Amino acid sequence: MTETLFILGLAAGSALYLCWGWRTLPAERWQIAASVPIRKTGDGSWAGANLTWYGILTANAYVAAGALALLLMGAAGIPFRSVAAIVFLLLAACVPASRLVAQLVEGKANTFTVGGAVFVGTLLAPWIVVLVNRCLGDSAPIPPLAALAAIGVAYAFGEGYGRLACMSFGCCYGKPLAACHPKVASLFSPIALTFTGKTKKIAYASGLDGVKVLPVQGITYFLYCGAGIAGTCLFLKAQYGAAFLLTLSVTQAWRVVSEFFRDDYRGAGRLSAYQWMGMIGVCYGAWAAWHFGGKLEPLPDLGTGLSALWNPAPILLLQGLWGGIFLYTGLSRVTAARLSFHVQSDKV
Repeated sequence: MTETLFILGLAAGSALYLCWGWRTLPAERWQIAASVPIRKTGDGSWAGANLTWYGILTANAYVAAGALALLLMGAAGIPFRSVAAIVFLLLAACVPASRLVAQLVEGKANTFTVGGAVFVGTLLAPWIVVLVNRCLGDSAPIPPLAALAAIGVAYAFGEGYGRLACMSFGCCYGKPLAACHPKVASLFSPIALTFTGKTKKIAYASGLDGVKVLPVQGITYFLYCGAGIAGTCLFLKAQYGAAFLLTLSVTQAWRVVSEFFRDDYRGAGRLSAYQWMGMIGVCYGAWAAWHFGGKLEPLPDLGTGLSALWNPAPILLLQGLWGGIFLYTGLSRVTAARLSFHVQSDKV
């Protein structure tokens, strides 16, 4: 009963989050969350820095993924210190990679790529589990495939939720409906996205503000969270290999396919570097599942996972994660603000 309620709660919460984001985030109002005055200018106004909804929604996605990873690994009997070490090492590799890979592929210093970060994480995750097992797993060895499955499920939800950040910033956008086949345009017209605001990436990079475009971010959210829910069901039945391969295959296969429907710059070549990363990631993941399979894996206990998560240490870890990701991704480097202040004399 607990497992059924947990799955239904994940599905309902994800659906409501998507409905809210789809309806509100493409609007101009939902790019900048706050502006902070930094220095005074000669005309008496202030130059300011912008804090974005992109950062808030990205931090939300990281925390959701981290919480799921902690919960599922705890349910599989993995001690908190080992889980924390795996999460820390993965983030230490993937967060910087989100910018470095974008610099290499797109030649832009102030942008992020989830695709590049995921590729790096996919390559490193099995060996991070092995490393943590050797360093911390003497008393309670980590079941490798259970850990990889938990990471796969958490990633599917995390990147799915992260697509709302893309809706807010206007990045990772689809082709305009006018440029699509008439049948495709007719199919997606009722749910097409229309972004407004000259500071959104879709406006300054492609001039498509106010234009109906394919809802690639929304489709990605739907597919990834659907894969995450299915993967969670498999995980809770101890089908760890299936959970890992399902989440990895759906997310990376759609990454390859979705590139054909996107209109933002993805690097040179008929197939983008991100598409190659997706295909290599699926093959590498299949090898990892085979390599670490065949070992006795524990049956997860969701109650144990929930109890492990509801403790001060995991909660403080997730709070710190939210703050760090928000500061790293939410301080806008491509927009600026000019602020002025005055006293409302009628209210003094």
